[in-house]
Amino acid sequence: MAEEMDLDLVEVAPQAQPPVCKIMDYGKYKYEQTVKMKEARKKQSVVVYKEMKMRPKIDRHDYEIKRKHIERFLNSGYKVKVTIMFRGREMSHTELGKQLLEQLAEELAELGTVETHPKLDGRNMQMIMAPLATAKKDGGKHAKDEDAQGSSQEV
Repeated sequence: MAEEMDLDLVEVAPQAQPPVCKIMDYGKYKYEQTVKMKEARKKQSVVVYKEMKMRPKIDRHDYEIKRKHIERFLNSGYKVKVTIMFRGREMSHTELGKQLLEQLAEELAELGTVETHPKLDGRNMQMIMAPLATAKKDGGKHAKDEDAQGSSQEV
């Protein structure tokens, strides 16, 4: 029957009793499968993490710089993994690292939410922050431009 219709006889389920076969154009079928796979890959979204590493005895100025970097990442729409690295005797004072991460989360509450709360993983303590849904993907450039234009018009 397949030869009469100029199609292919494809075995669909060889384990079934009796084996199941289908009459189809196998080349067209394979082409449609590859198109579906390409479409699925296009729609797939890859989550990109930016990582910021700190130490528990970080200086105030260094902390502020790293916090500003995290702000920029969250404004750009990235998730941020904040890692506190403990060395030597610092492992006996992991509460300092937890306090630092909680302070950071509190300061950045208007920009992002804590997705994964601080947890100790070996010698590192990690916390993941995700941007709020209202965070701008362009890093807030338009808001700054509008403020600059608005202030120049008022003068």
